[in-house]
Amino acid sequence: MTPEGPLSSTSATTASADAGSAGPGTVLRDVVVGAPAHGGHAVARPGGRVVFVRHAVPGEVVDVMLTEAAPGARFWRGDATRVVERSPDRVRHVWPEAGPGGVGGGELGHLALPAQRAWKAAVLDDTLRRIGKLDLPDVEVEAVPGESDGLGTRTRIELVADAQGRLAMHPHRSHDLLALRTMPLAVPEIAEHVRRSREVGTRLRPGARVELVRSASGLLVLVDGEALGSTRKHVRERVLVTLPGGEQRRYEYRVAGGGFWQVHHGAARLLVERVLAAAQVQPGETVLEAYSGAGLLTLPLADAVGESGRVVAIEGDAGAVRNARRNAHAHPWVELVQGDVATHLGAAAEGGADVVVLDPPRAGAGAEVLGAVAAARPRRVVHVACDPAALARDLALLVERGYRVTSVTGYDLFPHTHHVEAIAVLEPR
Repeated sequence: MTPEGPLSSTSATTASADAGSAGPGTVLRDVVVGAPAHGGHAVARPGGRVVFVRHAVPGEVVDVMLTEAAPGARFWRGDATRVVERSPDRVRHVWPEAGPGGVGGGELGHLALPAQRAWKAAVLDDTLRRIGKLDLPDVEVEAVPGESDGLGTRTRIELVADAQGRLAMHPHRSHDLLALRTMPLAVPEIAEHVRRSREVGTRLRPGARVELVRSASGLLVLVDGEALGSTRKHVRERVLVTLPGGEQRRYEYRVAGGGFWQVHHGAARLLVERVLAAAQVQPGETVLEAYSGAGLLTLPLADAVGESGRVVAIEGDAGAVRNARRNAHAHPWVELVQGDVATHLGAAAEGGADVVVLDPPRAGAGAEVLGAVAAARPRRVVHVACDPAALARDLALLVERGYRVTSVTGYDLFPHTHHVEAIAVLEPR
């Protein structure tokens, strides 16, 4: 390892300090960085004080500028601002604007992609063991097939107009706004829009919420929920899927422009293929799907069970269900239910199910929903999750209710960030 030098030009209020007496702006010298933690931090313990450090790599020695350091706090937070001993996994940041002192959203951009996936696998594995009390084989995090550098993958981003009306983002854990010059994580159409907005200037209302969406319909710009230069508020998404038997099938979806859809341009296909492979649905079976959205998984599941089978898809968002009804019009054996997921899943579970598929929001499914899942006594449960801690809690609840976890696999749907998607499969004990 060799000295790396400063990562930012941010000045410190104190040149150095021990970990026992410090405050925001203090620089802790020669800090040894430990294991990664959820949220894009690595854990360091200078002087016995726990410090969550961003922009570092496990094993490095760095200088850390404290960003949060209340005297009585259980832990502090800080940014690595100078690398004293460099990890071989460190690379030039793919998006310097998201480095120390910059915007949030690219907290692992200083790591080579294989190291990013190892980081996420370690976090996922640790969370499942520590929170879920699950004893599983080591978890792996897979790349999206065909991906090379993790750049140009995001089809949806949300920004805010700063005081000058420029497209901007918040720094990590801050209400401040920093105007963007580039957006290399986004697909080219969005990245170009951000670049041109910076060059030609914008006239957005300060504080306006701006959503940029690239779909099969083209680029849609929503400002405070209203389409810019268009009356169009819905987009078309097309997904080409290779089914478990090898057949390829194309699905088309109508989705609200500001509604939920997978962000990575390859995520929809990957999730459909992996969920179908995990569910192992057979013709004529009954599938219960919770948090079904606009029907991304519903349509392929309906084709898997066929007209002799049944899919009950439950979603709380009324707009998503309206779109799902349009998307599933050729599948009359699909029952779409809008309302509280726990209530309706409990009612649907009374008739039993062969397979349950759930893709809950970041907070997870929770005890009531998972109680209904277990009551249906499916032969297989497939749980799609975007938060390791929520997944660990949900899996622990299902284990308490008589299921065992047969596999958990992570997927790198958010390269250069700390976020990771995971699919867990469970069977009755």
